[in-house]
Amino acid sequence: MRKVQNQAPAQAELGQGSFCSASDMMSRAGNEPVPADQDLSEKTRFDNQCPWNKGKLVGQKPPLKPRHVWAIRTRLQLGDRSRDLAMFNLAIDSKLRGCDLLRLTVEDVASYGTVKHRATIRQQKTGRPVQFEITEHTRRALDDWIKMAAKRDRDYLFPGRRNPATHLTTRQYARLVADWIASIGLDPNAYGTHSLRRTSDLNLSTHRQPTSGAAAPRAHQA
Repeated sequence: MRKVQNQAPAQAELGQGSFCSASDMMSRAGNEPVPADQDLSEKTRFDNQCPWNKGKLVGQKPPLKPRHVWAIRTRLQLGDRSRDLAMFNLAIDSKLRGCDLLRLTVEDVASYGTVKHRATIRQQKTGRPVQFEITEHTRRALDDWIKMAAKRDRDYLFPGRRNPATHLTTRQYARLVADWIASIGLDPNAYGTHSLRRTSDLNLSTHRQPTSGAAAPRAHQA
């Protein structure tokens, strides 16, 4: 009984330290033992947190170069991916945010069965109207997609797979963009949906388009 009573004060002096690992008992800066009476709950919480940007490239995403745009277009054409081709071309032409692009309906870009040369929509984030030009390549891609999918005026251009009454989500759109980027040999982590908004279509009209029988140009790592 005397031995048990002598051990009790020693355990009491340990306090919370008896329930912490050795690494938790070291300070963040000098690896010195932390006082036993210090509350370690806040320290251990920060030690166990993983930064949201760990292993990710942060910052503004670069735009695609003309050769990258033509390479992706060729890949989508050869793969008969009419919806993705229309979405890719329209994203570059409109410079819209993903949420606004995916909310577009047929009547926003077409009238009486003909794709418009210009379209105007109201942005969801700012509430301001924005007008954009629809180039010839995009009009042709949209016309093919609308006819193939037999869409009506008030249908979403890019509906969800499970529920056609809803549009694609921004997460699904981001996955598609990553797939397009990776298909031409670029790092999908280095580019994103914002890259399409920053891609200028001015130089694409003067850039030489690959012939239909030629293979997709080889993309270089950016």
